[in-house]
Amino acid sequence: MELVRAGNRSILFIMAAPPEYGPALRARFTPLMTGVGPVEAGLSVGAALARLEIRGETPDLAVCLGSAGSRTLEQTEIYQVASVSYRDIDASPLGIPAGLTPYLDLPRDLPLQVLLPDLPAVRLSTGGAVISGAAYDAIDADMVDMETFAVARACMAHGVPLAGLRGVSDGADDLRHMDDWKAYLHVIDERLAEVVDRLLVVAAG
Repeated sequence: MELVRAGNRSILFIMAAPPEYGPALRARFTPLMTGVGPVEAGLSVGAALARLEIRGETPDLAVCLGSAGSRTLEQTEIYQVASVSYRDIDASPLGIPAGLTPYLDLPRDLPLQVLLPDLPAVRLSTGGAVISGAAYDAIDADMVDMETFAVARACMAHGVPLAGLRGVSDGADDLRHMDDWKAYLHVIDERLAEVVDRLLVVAAG
């Protein structure tokens, strides 16, 4: 893990899994690698930000990036995250709408930083399950992942703005094997790297 300088700003890049971290991204930064799923992501990011805070090195911006699934968006294209929701939380038997955490005064969809006006920004849904096929019918969002909401909550706790970048790796067809997810990761790596270069220029202001 390292903080990347963009002008006077420091940026922490956050990813979930090594297969998403290809040679193009490796040439640009060393991310905080969280592990897969909301629990690992929240734990890793919260602990890392606490350590940085103690050292007086709290980043000015965090960027969570990697792959995502979508049944409607173009595969291998890169999208910014306009907002993120948590699809696993459902207290509706208590009269609380699904997607809202009890006793937490936050909207269902948490807005994230959108830094590149010419790159499409879409809604993301985070949860602990891999989504495939008919499971998309229950998803009220454009893309799905397994970490960004947890990362957003950890960043909120430490006062760090968060931006999200996701490349669509799957969703057009059912997932049947790990290789189905990995098939386009090399393309997404290169395209994410190009967007990261543009983001660093904008962040440097």
